[in-house]
Amino acid sequence: MNKNLFYRSVLATALLIGLAPLGSSQAASRNHIDIVGSSTVYPFATVVAETFHNKTGMRTPKVESTGSGGGLKLFCAGAGINTPDITNASRRIKKSEYDRCQANAVKGIIEVPIGFDGIAIANAKSGPEFDLSKRDIYLALAKQVPGKTPGQLIDNPYTRWNQINPALPNEKIEVLGPPPTSGTRDAFAELALEGGCKTFNWIRNLKTASKAAKKSGDPAKAKALKARYKNICHAIREDGAYIEAGENDNLIVEKLGKNPHALGVFGFSFLDQNADKVKGAKVEGVPVTFENIADGSYPISRPLFFYVKKAHLGKIPGLEGYIKEFTSEDAWGDEGYLTDKGLIPLPEAQRQVVARQAREAVPMSAPPAD
Repeated sequence: MNKNLFYRSVLATALLIGLAPLGSSQAASRNHIDIVGSSTVYPFATVVAETFHNKTGMRTPKVESTGSGGGLKLFCAGAGINTPDITNASRRIKKSEYDRCQANAVKGIIEVPIGFDGIAIANAKSGPEFDLSKRDIYLALAKQVPGKTPGQLIDNPYTRWNQINPALPNEKIEVLGPPPTSGTRDAFAELALEGGCKTFNWIRNLKTASKAAKKSGDPAKAKALKARYKNICHAIREDGAYIEAGENDNLIVEKLGKNPHALGVFGFSFLDQNADKVKGAKVEGVPVTFENIADGSYPISRPLFFYVKKAHLGKIPGLEGYIKEFTSEDAWGDEGYLTDKGLIPLPEAQRQVVARQAREAVPMSAPPAD
């Protein structure tokens, strides 16, 4: 071999060996916290991230709004350092998502309930007043609705609110809301649409029959009945009456200002922060207020969460500190700075238990089946 070529080969090999640990080290760590998930929890997480930075001088955590479903998909992709440390959610993790995490080696998941939020149905301040029942909401937005005989479904024929209920405004049904990846959409479907759907006896009986079939040892029948019930109650119309407006709730607020005849669906915190532009509809006669969500009287409310990857504790600088800041009384307490942003706090005794478990990194148990 040519001597110069030999020395060049040796030098190249030495350089590769010398650089290998550096590359490995860079791939194995980063100096900021990665957070994804719910658009509803996003403003709360952002404020905590900024406060954490100001108090510690550490890099501000990177917070992205991907929707609850999108965030959990990223979070459960694996335990590697290239995956998110935390995902925010405006609903609890599903069993199917938890199982995906387990299959991808995300074994230790710390569940942190942070408080409550109400789902507001709102319109521009200059628009008409609305007082909606869950049945009104279901009939306005379901893909198919019950016909004249039990068991019959027809494509949704309603185009104006007063066709559903004469007491409602004579306005075109036009609702701006989140996409299927959003936890707000999931909660809205479960709490509002399904709530109205169950007011029809023959539909409610499908769920009862599903449970009976499961109990009697016929899982196939139970699964089929459950799927039919869910499809009837959760499927949203696709004919233009419901408009998917993305994960950006601020965009919905902006569009409502330009169209006072439309309604929008988003978290209470956005209604609270934009009270000069939009107003919330009553649901079952109950106004969407901080107090009514806190005491459980507002019908469309849900818990909020964030989930932490235990495998990343001790590896990502500041991760423990961020958790401690979020679960501090200064942040999520009755007089904490997150209440100024619209968060409805957990009861004090529950906050103490959750804070201790979060700081001690106690993993959650598997959630119930979807």
